[in-house]
Amino acid sequence: MKNILTDFLHLFFPNLCLICDIPLVKDEEYICLHCISRLPHTNYYKEKENRVFQLFIGKSDIQEASAFLHFEKGNSVQKLIHHLKYYRNKQLGYMLGRMATRQWETHALFRDIDMMIPVPLHPRRERERGYNQAEYIARGIQSIRKTPINTTILSRTYSSSSQVHKNLFDRWLNIRHLFATNQHELLQDKHILLVDDVVTSGSTLSACADALLTLPGVRVSIFALAAARRV
Repeated sequence: MKNILTDFLHLFFPNLCLICDIPLVKDEEYICLHCISRLPHTNYYKEKENRVFQLFIGKSDIQEASAFLHFEKGNSVQKLIHHLKYYRNKQLGYMLGRMATRQWETHALFRDIDMMIPVPLHPRRERERGYNQAEYIARGIQSIRKTPINTTILSRTYSSSSQVHKNLFDRWLNIRHLFATNQHELLQDKHILLVDDVVTSGSTLSACADALLTLPGVRVSIFALAAARRV
């Protein structure tokens, strides 16, 4: 009875693809198969010193770094990130996290991770948004890798101003003391995967990594759902 009712509702109020606005068919979620096949994959998982990894050379001692998709103004990935961040579409982040992890399974990326930490939002921003999108990306990864997620060890100490129009040095000044850690005994000798939605200059992720790397034996790797095309 439930399936009949769902099909009836979809007849008049169809679920649309978040990219092309075409009605989704059975077994499609959020994105139609045609648009999924055309997503701009970075394929950075195939090489260690990819363009995301290079962002942190000479800044933070990162083990591995990667991003799943290319992000640029007006492309399909920008639409998806917009839905994830501003339209409360948590499950989209979960689904994309799963898709990325299935891709890693073909290579030895992030094999020995002990814990995942989503890049935290400032508490006020998280209250306004209702959730942290990076956490739902991490949950998608966890559904396959079973790696624990911790959302309390790393915190944002203040709300930074927008990074959009800042140069690299000003971005670094803006966020270098932005994050703090606690529960240090849980982190000792652990390999941490930092998870975020988009990486541009890498300044925010580098600040997160630096806060963690002050602790004994900690190693840090980085995953972003998308990387700005110039990365």
